[in-house]
Formats: sequence, C-alpha cells, structure tokens
Amino acid sequence: QVQLVESGGGLVQAGGSLRLSCAASRSFFSFKAMGWYRQAPEKQRELVATITTGGATNYLNSVKGRFTISRDNADNTVYLEMNNLEPEDTAVYYCNAENIHGTRYWGQGTQVTVSS
Repeated sequence: QVQLVESGGGLVQAGGSLRLSCAASRSFFSFKAMGWYRQAPEKQRELVATITTGGATNYLNSVKGRFTISRDNADNTVYLEMNNLEPEDTAVYYCNAENIHGTRYWGQGTQVTVSS
C-alpha cells in the first residue's frame, strides 16, 4: 500500500506564493514518475507538473515559468513551488505517483485558494 501525504495548501492573495509537499511511503525510485494534478469546481482534473525518476519535468502550459516541481530523494518527497499565483490556480491539488506497471496512487488533496 502506497501512501502519499500532501501539505502546504492554503489561502493566498494573487501574486503570492505557496509550496506544496508530498511525502511518499516508498522510495521515489519505486515509481516511474510523481507529480501534481489539480481539480477546480465543476472542472476535470488536470495535470499540473510531473517529474520522472530520471529528472525530466513536464508542466501545464499555464503554469510554466511560475511553478517548479522538485524532489528530495532522501525524504521521498516531491515539492511544487508556486509563485505569482493567480485566482485561476484555485483548486484542490493532488499528489500522484505512477509505477512502471501504470498503477496510479493519489494523495488526499490539499486546497489552494487564490484571492483577487
């Protein structure tokens, strides 16, 4: 059983910053990739950023240049640094991990609210 525990969400004004953390119960290298998704009310869940075991990153176009995904291998933790936040970034953010068999694991989600 894989557990992903997120933290770091909250309320921030537009232009502000937040840092999300996701601690995995297994080594980061037991997964093919880890990342962050988000889901706003009445919208589909969308990929925000991912990082592979090789270090390759991928971002949603609208967050490029504002968000940075990184990892701490020693702590099996993935971070999402979010800068210059916009009201459109308001959503529940979910940590995701995918193994080599395509099995996906999800965290419980953390709310990010950006006020204008």
